[in-house]
Amino acid sequence: MAPSDRDVLPPEGGTHTPILQTHLPHAPWMQPHTRRLPGMQPVAPGEWLGVDDAYAAQMAERRRLLVTMPARVLACPVETGADRDAQAAALALRDCVLAELPALGFDVHGSRVTCPDGRMVTNDLTAPLRTLGQLVQEDFCIMQRPEGGAEYLLTGAILCFPSRWTLAEKLGRTLLAIHAPVPEYDATLASRVQRLFDGVRREHPLWRANTLAYGEPRLFNPLREADDHRLPQDAPPYVRSERQTLLRLPVGDTVIFSIHTYLVAIASLSVSQADGLNAWLAGRNGPIPVR
Repeated sequence: MAPSDRDVLPPEGGTHTPILQTHLPHAPWMQPHTRRLPGMQPVAPGEWLGVDDAYAAQMAERRRLLVTMPARVLACPVETGADRDAQAAALALRDCVLAELPALGFDVHGSRVTCPDGRMVTNDLTAPLRTLGQLVQEDFCIMQRPEGGAEYLLTGAILCFPSRWTLAEKLGRTLLAIHAPVPEYDATLASRVQRLFDGVRREHPLWRANTLAYGEPRLFNPLREADDHRLPQDAPPYVRSERQTLLRLPVGDTVIFSIHTYLVAIASLSVSQADGLNAWLAGRNGPIPVR
């Protein structure tokens, strides 16, 4: 019997030690321009990808997921024999990431990459997204608009750390269909996001960050659309924030949506961050003291 989406294996090594960052470098709830949706901002040069203090632990968990449940975290066009545009996009994404790695502390020698945690990863030309899943903390979703199409479709992804959504359920869907269960994603927001995808340029990627109150330190947290998506009303011990970026590829009409996941204990927030989070949560869900 296949595991359900609620069956979460313990982290690598058989323990239940949380994989957490020690601090949150951004706090999207603190400023009006990052609180409102979609809240996109320009990516500073050299800051499309990032390596933080949870790198080694997150990468160990990513490797574990790729080994134990690859079908649930990976949809690689090259491996699945998808159309040529999707395959070309996956390979182009791999090349873009490899070009960024030396500045982040990686040693790239031909087909071999030495990572900041000392691991060596082989650049597998037949499995570009699987390779990326072993190199960087970011998850990547390939969004492509077919010729003559009005909307972008999800054509491939490496998604080790989903937050309340399921890759298999979203694959092949449009932006609007992907966000159907999200109450905030109404027609007005959908139109604004569509314009962002249409307008993002290769040399000027964009980023935003979201905020989720979490009751448990779960990185791999898929939910199906039919599941209960209500957030807990008790005081949350963790905050999860995803740094999400949009990057246009020089392949067809392709935009890459990347996700760098931060999971931080509430106690690790600064006093101002905790106070701001408390006010933000109170406005959304009723009073939930976080400190």
